[in-house]
Amino acid sequence: MAAENIVTLTDSNFNDEVINSDKPVLVDFWAEWCGPCKMIAPVLEELAGELDGKVKIGKVNIDDYQSLANQHGIRAIPTMLLFKNGEVQEQIVGMRGKQEIKSKLESAMG
Repeated sequence: MAAENIVTLTDSNFNDEVINSDKPVLVDFWAEWCGPCKMIAPVLEELAGELDGKVKIGKVNIDDYQSLANQHGIRAIPTMLLFKNGEVQEQIVGMRGKQEIKSKLESAMG
C-alpha cells in the first residue's frame, strides 16, 4: 500500500511520471517478499511528505512490472534510482538511512 505522497509506477505511467517529470523522481524498485524493502518504505513515506512538491517518489513492484526492472538493469532490491530530466543521476542499492537518501534528493533538487 502506497502512501498518499508516493506514486505507484506501472508500465503505462512510468514515462509520464518519471521520464517527463519536471522535478527529480526517486524510484524505489521493491517486492512484497523483500524484508529490507518493507523497512525502507516508511523512510520513503516520511521523505515524500517532507519534500512534497520538490521531488516525487514512486515505487515499482518488480513482481508486477518485471519489464521496468529489466529495462533499468535492476539486479538486487531494494534499488532506488534517482531520475532528473529523464536521466538516472544516482543509484542507491540496499537499505539506507533517511539522511543519506535525503541528502541525495536535496542535491538533485539543488
